[in-house]
Amino acid sequence: MNKITTCPEFPKTCKSLLSKYLTQDVYSKLNEKKTANNFTLENAILSGVVNLDSGIGVYAGDIESYTTFNLLFDPIIEDYHGFSKEDKHTSNLNPNDLNAPNPDEEGKYILSTRIRVGRNFANIPLGPAITKEQREKIENDASNALNSLNDDLKGTYYPLDGMPENIKKQLISDHFLFKAGDRFLEAAGLNRDWPSGRGIFHNDEKTFLVWVNEEDQLRIISMQEGGDIKEVFERLTTAIKKIEEKIQFSYNDHLGYITSCPTNLGTAMRASVHIKLPNLSEDMNRFKNITDNFHLQIRGIHGEHSESVGGVYDISNKRRLGVTEVQCVQDMYDGVVELIKIEKELENK
Repeated sequence: MNKITTCPEFPKTCKSLLSKYLTQDVYSKLNEKKTANNFTLENAILSGVVNLDSGIGVYAGDIESYTTFNLLFDPIIEDYHGFSKEDKHTSNLNPNDLNAPNPDEEGKYILSTRIRVGRNFANIPLGPAITKEQREKIENDASNALNSLNDDLKGTYYPLDGMPENIKKQLISDHFLFKAGDRFLEAAGLNRDWPSGRGIFHNDEKTFLVWVNEEDQLRIISMQEGGDIKEVFERLTTAIKKIEEKIQFSYNDHLGYITSCPTNLGTAMRASVHIKLPNLSEDMNRFKNITDNFHLQIRGIHGEHSESVGGVYDISNKRRLGVTEVQCVQDMYDGVVELIKIEKELENK
């Protein structure tokens, strides 16, 4: 890849927020700047310049990127999250504030529930700007913190580097193993030194999982079969609290929890269910109207851009920044209650 030496010109077909907000004026003002970690505008925009089908097209290399390159990041954040540079973010991880009795006691509709957050270490660069040594230090500190968890969070940490074949097979069959990132993350510098410094922790019950040094330095995941959304949230918040006793996370009052991709800022949370809606999904307009009302996103069961299988969909919160974690999960819960209600009505017809 040649160095970016002039303001990139994007084709008309490019719809990324980078192409929308990187004007010649913005480029000229930011091009010579760099953060204390030597992260430059070129580093921030490379993924979106290489991948013209990006939705966003920018990544931050550290918390400072959001102020150093604010002329680019601020309008992108406002466009995506509807959140202005004067706004403040508030966090609330108190499960007692969530009203979410199991909406599907019989287990007829909700196959599984999964809530995850991204977290990055304070005072260390984010994935796109990190050094190999810093990444290894994160792995060391994270594995120590995770291996000290007890009760139903007690489990084992597995480094990816030099992983024995039998463990690899087991983690693949559990759908726990993550691979090197896609071409978007590759161009952002997030795949460097693969697989050094990466690993996976899971508890003995396989209801709690942490990815170390994937897109975010920690991706903390609570999950189980069925629709007890509150129980999944409680497990997650307990784990976060325990990990925070050993590790300080990168956070500020404006952007909340700091992540390399601006779409995850704020709560960095994705609360989702796999739910079976064969009748409602026959009328995708109606389906989408309901999810839009509750600020939810519809995906196929294998993640973004995938198809549904057998009328099963992945439904998750769309809002992350400017709302609390409790609101994110409440959005998802309230939307799921409505989806089940409509599915039942359609069955009875």
